[in-house]
Amino acid sequence: MTVDETPRTRPSLLLRLRGERDERDERAWAEFLVLYEPLVLRLMRRRGLQESDARDTTQQVLLRVSGAIERYQPDGVEASFRRWLFRVARNVVVTFLMRQLRQPKLLDDRQIAEVLDATLAASAESDLFDHEYRQQVLAWATEQVRREFRDTTWQAFVETNINGRPIAEVASELSLSPGSVYVARSRIIARLRAKVEEFEAED
Repeated sequence: MTVDETPRTRPSLLLRLRGERDERDERAWAEFLVLYEPLVLRLMRRRGLQESDARDTTQQVLLRVSGAIERYQPDGVEASFRRWLFRVARNVVVTFLMRQLRQPKLLDDRQIAEVLDATLAASAESDLFDHEYRQQVLAWATEQVRREFRDTTWQAFVETNINGRPIAEVASELSLSPGSVYVARSRIIARLRAKVEEFEAED
């Protein structure tokens, strides 16, 4: 796809995920895993789980999502799906920690509750999860948008918008006019924003 072509707006990821299991869009699930599996895995690691346990609990979260996604109903509040996914992940962590703390039973129920309260600060963790989600979506959007532009156009964007170099300097280096660099940068930023908004609208 060239810079002059308009990409087709993809169907809602969540709608594509919520079909019957034998009718689900495999590409939608692949997109879901690219976006959300790293987020859930990082959440598990932050809870202090060993790598093998973090990966096992991440798979448990994904299995629960797979089994419950058709029953998921947005609540009309922003980031509804992310909050739902975070609750699923947090419940898996709680179950795992409860099992670990009780085998052998070194703590009584009150002490276990205190440990869970101390290690699972929901509001702070949810905010961090949300921040990391946005970073993950931006990384995905960047990868997608990169394919739409020529190398020189993308280089102009990277050098001016990311590396902070002056437009005139980059234009001279790439044999472009300053106006061309400015337009190219603006178009890439607009495409990145549009890609991110696709996911924000779905969530």
